[in-house]
Amino acid sequence: MKSPISQLAGAVQESPTLALNEKAALLRERGEAVIHLGSGEPKTKTPIDAILAAAGKLTSAEVKYTPTDGIPSLKKAVVRYTEENYGRAVGAENVMIASGAKAALYSLLLAILDPQDEVLIPAPYWVSYPEMVKLCYARPVIVTPEDGRFEPGLKEIKEAVSSSTKAIIVNSPNNPSGAVYSEQFIAGIVEFCGEKGIYLIMDDIYHKLIFDGKKSVSCYKYSRDNPDSSRLVAINGVSKLYAMTGFRIGWAVANARLIATMTNVQAQTTSCPSSLLQMAAVGALNGVQSYVESLKSTLENNRNVMIRELEAINDVRVIKPQGTFYCLPDFRAYSNDSVALSRRLLEQALVVTVPGREFGMEGHLRLSYCQSMKETIEGVQRIRWALDPNSPKEIYIGDRKCVRDWK
Repeated sequence: MKSPISQLAGAVQESPTLALNEKAALLRERGEAVIHLGSGEPKTKTPIDAILAAAGKLTSAEVKYTPTDGIPSLKKAVVRYTEENYGRAVGAENVMIASGAKAALYSLLLAILDPQDEVLIPAPYWVSYPEMVKLCYARPVIVTPEDGRFEPGLKEIKEAVSSSTKAIIVNSPNNPSGAVYSEQFIAGIVEFCGEKGIYLIMDDIYHKLIFDGKKSVSCYKYSRDNPDSSRLVAINGVSKLYAMTGFRIGWAVANARLIATMTNVQAQTTSCPSSLLQMAAVGALNGVQSYVESLKSTLENNRNVMIRELEAINDVRVIKPQGTFYCLPDFRAYSNDSVALSRRLLEQALVVTVPGREFGMEGHLRLSYCQSMKETIEGVQRIRWALDPNSPKEIYIGDRKCVRDWK
């Protein structure tokens, strides 16, 4: 008898994080004081301009289908956003709106990949990249920096390119490490992909969440390709910058022919993004932008606190993130099995973390500093209590006094 599940779907890896989140939810239901340091969404409220725009659409009672590639007002807002933030003038024909940046990326991969094509993915990488490539019958090729840093080396990427390489995915600022790739790297990878005719996919979902007074580098600054045939694609959305994760609106900016193909793919899958949520995105992009600066300032403060607390844990190595709301400390002094370590921290310290194995970095844990400063401090202090023999022997977890029972 044939398997009821396809070989393709069966090959997609199950996320260990889901099991950890389910266990954390059960503990919370029992009243346990769980702290979630694995969350990938800011806790701030949705911008009022987005809420008012969505409310206006809702009260009109005209919540209908939209054009597959997005409503004109949102495409216009993305065109302006691209010119202001990337220094690149594009037209509406260069923009496709999708139900989240992930949906835009998946439509892109479906539009460009053939079976057995290769996609280069620098590690550490967002967990979905390899699995999305596999769902297109293509092959993810992971490129891990040899120097222990989180920024890929251009030399290593060039050496990994083969005749089957169709695309390279670059995510800077990076999830999960918070690394911001250097201008030298961005310039080099843009020039290299242009020369080789390889698609360069820039996942820029965090591109304004950069700290210490630094700014993101526009990939278009170094592009010499004809815009009508360029294989440079920028993916972005409102989820992170505007704390609108539940609105699921993202977009792609690319040459017009590719956008038309991606639109055909989207038409046969999700049809179109929600008209209500697209209006909310219009409100966010056209509204007061001080919201983004305020969020960035809050995250930068939280980052500083988390790094200070992590540096107090013996034998934990941490590279200070330059952006996003994540860091990726090295816990290999305590365990080379990040899934087992995450499970242990949840069971002993009631702290949710994300195993580094999911990001191609075994022995590391991804920690988020999206939470309140109080949760950030207490969460890391619990981790220290659970692992570091030099930490205080006693600690309060919620209202319960816990005593470490190992030496």
